[in-house]
Amino acid sequence: ARIAIEAAHADYWYKYVGLEGRVIGMTTFGESAPAPALFEEFGFTLENVLSTAEELLED
Repeated sequence: ARIAIEAAHADYWYKYVGLEGRVIGMTTFGESAPAPALFEEFGFTLENVLSTAEELLED
């Protein structure tokens, strides 16, 4: 199971994680806000990363 976490565009990481992997990253362009708000919006939180990893390990 592979997971990639990218604070930029996520599309480039799918070739590394494969069909069964997960990518946590930005999927839109042009967002503007304080970094903590953007991290929350795009799932760059400890809770989301752990939850995603647990889902991968359960599959």
